[in-house]
Amino acid sequence: MSKLILLRHGQSTANAAGEFTGWTDAALTEIRQLEAHKAARLLHSADLLPDSIHTSVLWRSIHTAQIVADDLGRSWLPVHRSWRLNERHYGALTTRKKSHVRLQVGTHQYRLWRRSFEAPPPPMPPDELENLRADPRYADLPHRTIPACESLADVLTRLLPYWIDEIAAELRHGGTPLVVAHGNSLRALVMHLDQLSPAQVAGLNIPTGIPLCYDLDEMLTSKHSGGHYLDPDTAESAAEAIAAEGEAG
Repeated sequence: MSKLILLRHGQSTANAAGEFTGWTDAALTEIRQLEAHKAARLLHSADLLPDSIHTSVLWRSIHTAQIVADDLGRSWLPVHRSWRLNERHYGALTTRKKSHVRLQVGTHQYRLWRRSFEAPPPPMPPDELENLRADPRYADLPHRTIPACESLADVLTRLLPYWIDEIAAELRHGGTPLVVAHGNSLRALVMHLDQLSPAQVAGLNIPTGIPLCYDLDEMLTSKHSGGHYLDPDTAESAAEAIAAEGEAG
């Protein structure tokens, strides 16, 4: 049986401000850096020590992973970074406050853009998209690879090759990878692991800073659908708070 550890980065300044963050960089809040430290303590207490780390190329993911590795005394672990683990690209919604978007377009459209599987947000303006494509993290990729926006279906499509080639391959060789990523890239991965329908994944929320662990059989099928959080009570209340983001006001 293989073990996979998933961890959404600690709360960022953009999360705290209620913004669509997407592919922009946002620092961890000072207080919420404590989430990463707590995640390390939970992993240590559960005797779940990863032997590799996978992150996106966004700073909040990288910083969370660094804190966890240092606290576990495993800063020497091999680290793999990929844009394929990035947060969903929110297009023209990037950096906008969720509550403002809901008030502008209505609750139904807001929820479609935020939580549905297939509905993409409006595309990023061309000048902003060109700036993004020129970022050193993506400059070597074909321009068409960097989207103007993404649905969750698009996130799943670009994430699956990394899952197959890197994470799943490591699991098959007996590794215990820690994947430190984002709300939507982890939703897409959990959708794949648990074979969720688009309707089911619409109601899935991944809280920040709480390790989610999967026991996988030799076919990399989950032994327990949904995995298990190392702090289930906090995870449940945090997921409810995430579901309510942007709904008030």
